[in-house]
Formats: sequence, structure tokens, C-alpha cells
Amino acid sequence: MASYEIMQVGDVDEIDDGRSPFRPVRHRLGISAFGVNAWGPRSAGERLINEHDEAEPDGHEELYVVLSGRARFEIDGESVDAGTGSLVFVRTGARRTAFAAEDGTTLLAVGARAGAPYHPEGYELWAPLHAQYEAGEYAAVADRAAEVLADDPPYAVLHYNFACAASLAGRPDQALAHLRRGLELSERLRAWAKEDPDLEPLREDPRYRELVDP
Repeated sequence: MASYEIMQVGDVDEIDDGRSPFRPVRHRLGISAFGVNAWGPRSAGERLINEHDEAEPDGHEELYVVLSGRARFEIDGESVDAGTGSLVFVRTGARRTAFAAEDGTTLLAVGARAGAPYHPEGYELWAPLHAQYEAGEYAAVADRAAEVLADDPPYAVLHYNFACAASLAGRPDQALAHLRRGLELSERLRAWAKEDPDLEPLREDPRYRELVDP
């Protein structure tokens, strides 16, 4: 493996999760120490990043770099103008989104949880299925599990998400298999599983109780 890699933002193919398409820089380069994605280029008026707050359980601090053009951020109700080369640091819990203020605007975002090891969650692999999941097409999403998880990617949340899809599709065996693998990769998911309504169809299955309350 080479000791470095150089590429252009445009070399990273966009992924569309049904909201604002993004370029999965972290996934493309195999970065494991921090999250980093890019958005754009976008035309004036188009949204660059989805509105979110990075509140718990995510809790990421985020630094946005305007690589080209000009962006208009909305942060906790305040409008912030940022031209090329601007660094916009947004703290955990602050509501934020951004729009292109001129054609050709591109953003890079770098983020991680303060004081904790970074754990990639594999959203880049889940993103193409996000819109289907939100639309309630659970069986269609569950059908993709074998393909997406073929190499057993080490992303606990990815396995967990497929467990939820299979649960809602009425496939308890598949759901429990994905849930078991997710818990093997991350114990923190146990607390999620106890409260998640998407796993409600599994609650009375003794195998579920054995997994969640061993």
C-alpha cells in the first residue's frame, strides 16, 4: 500500500441518500481516524448539507471548509456568509445547514466526537438505501443485505440498520442474525436495541431477549 494518495474532490463519486447528495471522502480513502465528506459543486440556491444538530448520540464537532464559491450557513437561526477559503466550526448541538450562495460552491466537512475514538458507521454503504427505508420499503431494503454485507464490513450500525429493516419486514431470523453481528461489533448498540421501536416485532422472541439481555 502506498504511503499517500492524492485525488480531486470530483474524483469521489456522489452518493444520494434522498436528501443532499455527498461525496464520501472518508470511505473512498479508507480514513478511520475521523469523518470527512464533501458536498458540491452546487448551483446558487441549492442546499449543500442537510439540516442537523450533531446532538447525542452522535455528538460530533464539525469543521466546514468552503473549497470553492460562497456558502450561506444557517446556524441556530443565524445566517452566516462564508466565501472561498472560509473555515466554519460548528459545535455539538447547534442546528446547522448550508446553501450555495453562488454557482460552483463546494464544501468539505471534517468531524469527530470530542475526547473519544472515532468509529466509522458505514453510512456510505447505507445511504443509497436510506430513502427506501424512510418510505417504508423495508422488504426491499432487507433484500439488499446479502449484497451490502457480503464482505462483512466492520460497521456495527450498518448491521443494526439491516436488523431494523428485516424486523419491520417481518423477517425475524434475518433481523436477529444482523442484530447479533451488530452487537458483536459494538456493545453500545445494546441500549439502542432495548428502546428502538423498529425492533418491536422481535420483543417477544426469546432469541431477542437472549441477545439484548444476556
